[in-house]
Amino acid sequence: MASLLILNGPNLNLLGQREPGIYGSATLADVEAVAMEHAKSRGAEAVCFQANSEGTLVDALHAARGTHDGVAFNAGAYTHTSIALHDAIAGIDLPVVEVHISNVHAREAFRHHSQIARVCTGVICGFGMASYTLAIDALLGLIEAKK
Repeated sequence: MASLLILNGPNLNLLGQREPGIYGSATLADVEAVAMEHAKSRGAEAVCFQANSEGTLVDALHAARGTHDGVAFNAGAYTHTSIALHDAIAGIDLPVVEVHISNVHAREAFRHHSQIARVCTGVICGFGMASYTLAIDALLGLIEAKK
């Protein structure tokens, strides 16, 4: 059974409360429940983790190596600033899909550039909570193709 890490970065613990006009009313618990159920329906396991600290996210990526088959990663604001996350993704030899709830390209200019996209397998943004299920489907397709 494939195992996926659903990794969420800073401020995603405030989903449902923070800027609902942009992020919707679903909470992080809602997002995680949908992701885990969707993975299960596809014959896979999803393990969810959220951290506000950049170093903790780097540690989670390192720990994914040898434990998980792929990562769906919403790095939040660190997407646009973190070379450390870029380097961690590059070093783990796992497919990583960058995920965003909102369409970052329709937002502020500073959100238009991703420091991690270059080392991610792909990017999914703008589909709300469905961005996570799309990332799961993409990861499972990649994992299956490698067999």
